[in-house]
Amino acid sequence: MRRICVFCGSTSGVNGAYTGAAAALGRVLAEQGIGIVFGGGATGVMGALADAALAVGGEVIGVLPAAMNLPGGVHPRLTTVHVVDAMHTRKALMHRLADAFIALPGGLGTLDELFEVLTLSQLGYQPKPIGLLNVEGYFDPLLTLIDHAVSHGFVRPENRGVFTVAADPEALLAQLRRFVHPLASSVMPPSI
Repeated sequence: MRRICVFCGSTSGVNGAYTGAAAALGRVLAEQGIGIVFGGGATGVMGALADAALAVGGEVIGVLPAAMNLPGGVHPRLTTVHVVDAMHTRKALMHRLADAFIALPGGLGTLDELFEVLTLSQLGYQPKPIGLLNVEGYFDPLLTLIDHAVSHGFVRPENRGVFTVAADPEALLAQLRRFVHPLASSVMPPSI
């Protein structure tokens, strides 16, 4: 894996563990020579992720729509910044630049980005590994909801396997490296 796209919040949340986990992930990725693709923010969980990776010489690529390219909002020390026309263009470029995806705690934007790659993965358009860094159980309610959807027949059991979960950055990275897409035996459509 050359680069991992990280979805995360532009605020810190109510728990300092979220920014701490982001910093730990940023450091681990950079130390292992894995670049980061993310939303380009300077604050919150995003800022902690970027700061930690950059502090140890990591590659950090920001991708943001022109409407969000505001002074103070974009991290000032990124390796590369891509300014695009719209959110859809942003997500498509982030997908192309990354070899895997990790979601950290975040809000609606983070969940939107996560569910888009989960949906593309279950449809076979995106066979790249997806992981949730479950900091202090942040994603537990989401995992319960997904399991509920499986038990009610709205999500196929094999599609529950398109992502992995860990509470530790190094453990999650190890799982992503071992990932085999559950639909790999079927013909995957061309990526979007």
